Amino acid sequence: MAPASRISDLRQAGNEQFRNGQYGQAAALYGRALELLETTGGASAEEKSVLHSNRAACYLKDGNCSLCIKDCSVALDLVPFAIKPLLRRAAAYEALERYQLAYVDYKTVLQVDCTVQAAHDGVNRMTKVLLERDGLQWRQKLPPIPSVPVSAQKRWESPLRSHEATARSKANDPVPVTKQVPTVATTEQANKLKLEGNELVKKGNYKKAIEKYTESLKLHKLECTTYTNRALCYLNLKQYKQAIQDCSEALKLDAKNVKAFYRRAQAYKELKDYKSSMADINTLLKIEPVNTAAQKLQQELSKLLK
Repeated sequence: MAPASRISDLRQAGNEQFRNGQYGQAAALYGRALELLETTGGASAEEKSVLHSNRAACYLKDGNCSLCIKDCSVALDLVPFAIKPLLRRAAAYEALERYQLAYVDYKTVLQVDCTVQAAHDGVNRMTKVLLERDGLQWRQKLPPIPSVPVSAQKRWESPLRSHEATARSKANDPVPVTKQVPTVATTEQANKLKLEGNELVKKGNYKKAIEKYTESLKLHKLECTTYTNRALCYLNLKQYKQAIQDCSEALKLDAKNVKAFYRRAQAYKELKDYKSSMADINTLLKIEPVNTAAQKLQQELSKLLK
C-alpha cells in the first residue's frame, strides 16, 4: 500500500476510534500516521497539523492536558491561528487553571472567526474568573494577545473557499469545534456542586462532600481542584487508595500540582508505602522548595525509612 493511502487509512481509523470513545487507541493511530509522515517526507504542514490537533483532542478527552497543550502548540507552529488547536489548548489551559493563557487563546479564536460560540463562552468564563481572582486590574496582567493577520481571518474568506475548508475539516477531524469545551451552563453547575462540596468539607461532612464532588466531575471532569478536594475527603475517611487515585488524576491534568503530590504522599504514608510517599514529597519540594508541611513530612519519612 502506498504511504499516502496508509496515512489516510490510519487517520480515518483514528477518527472512528475517537467517535467510539476509544481515545487512547485513537491517539496511538494518529501517532503512527505522524511517524509514517516523518519517514516518507513531503507531507504538507496542514496535514501534520491536523494529526497533531486530532491527537490533542484525544489527550483532552482523557484528561492529559499537558500532552494536549504540547500537541496543539506543534499544530499551531505548523499552521498558525488554526481554530481547533487553539480551542483545544484553551480548554486544556482552563482545566489546569491557567486562566490567563486560556483567555488569550479564546480571544485569538474570535479574531480568526467571530462566530465561534465556544470561544465566546470561554472568554466569558475566563473574564469572570480573572475578575474575581485579580480584581479590576486583571487585564493588565494578561500575556500579549497575538494580532491575527487578515489572511487568517475567516470572515474574509469567499463562500466557496469557506465551504471547501469546512468539508475538509469534517473529513479530517473527528470532533466538531462546538464540542471542545463544556457549555457555560454545565461549567456553572459543576462549579456550584464543587462549592457545595467545599462547604460540606468545612462542616466535616466528608461523605456528602464526596457525593457533590463526584456529581461535579460528571459534568466537568477536567477540573483539577475537584479531584484534590475529593482526595482530601478520602484521606479524612481513611480511604487511602481512593485518595491516591484522585491525586493521580489531578496530576494528569496538572503535572506540578502541589496539593496532589502532598495528599498522595500522605495517603502512601498511611499505607506504609514510604518510598512512594518520599518520592512524591521530593518532587513537591523541587516545585515548591519552601513548603513547611512538605518539609515536616519529609523529615518524618526519613526516620521511617532508616
